[in-house]
Amino acid sequence: MNLHFETSGTGPGLVLLHGWGMHSGVWHEFAQRLAQHHQVTLIDLPGHGRSSTLSAPYTLANVAQAVLACAPPRAHWLGWSLGGLIAQHAAHHAPERVAKLALLASSPQFLRSADWPHAMDPEVLAQFSTELQRDYRATVLRFLALEVQGSAAARDELRTLREVVFAHGEPRRAALLGGLEILRDSNLRAQFAGLLQPVLMLLGSQDRLVPPEVAREAVGLLPSVAHMEIAGAGHAPFLSQPALCAQHVMEFIRE
Repeated sequence: MNLHFETSGTGPGLVLLHGWGMHSGVWHEFAQRLAQHHQVTLIDLPGHGRSSTLSAPYTLANVAQAVLACAPPRAHWLGWSLGGLIAQHAAHHAPERVAKLALLASSPQFLRSADWPHAMDPEVLAQFSTELQRDYRATVLRFLALEVQGSAAARDELRTLREVVFAHGEPRRAALLGGLEILRDSNLRAQFAGLLQPVLMLLGSQDRLVPPEVAREAVGLLPSVAHMEIAGAGHAPFLSQPALCAQHVMEFIRE
């Protein structure tokens, strides 16, 4: 399949992957900042925005393969939330394609477990899966509200997300269900521990989905990982503090 993607700017390549239910339009202001110094490639994940969904099962491996098929031969990768899982998978399975890896409000495992305490409550994700079957438009909007909880700029962020989310039509139901299954089932901790690339984690101090305390667990897996906490930010720090997030990303890439 062919995914929709756009490229702008000049300089070292940088791939941006969005989160669940969204599309690449969510990066608009943030990408403009990065494109001043980088050739930025924005990709709509399968079944989101202007990309058709997969003909194969909607698994992490199949989504990552589709993204790699339209990404530059070698670039730095930045993944937000679900996009971070896809970027981690690509970095592990195609290390020659990913120079450096930046994770924005993302981690190797999204659901809480006995040995991974700083993560999302499994019951919350299960409820979203159930509600998606009844009214998936309302479920997407409720997920957006959860993403901005705790943020000092929650009202503005939620307005932006609501304006963007359906700008290119509704995301496909199969992609939404498949994305939730990826969030539910993925445990990339062993892969994360073996990553060869430099890794940066940017985490919102008020994030309810990927709490900033997960940085301690990540360092335990990969001692070289760099991590920054964005004060006052929720699950979308690139919306509440785009200049600061862009600065951290660009400094990381320049190092």
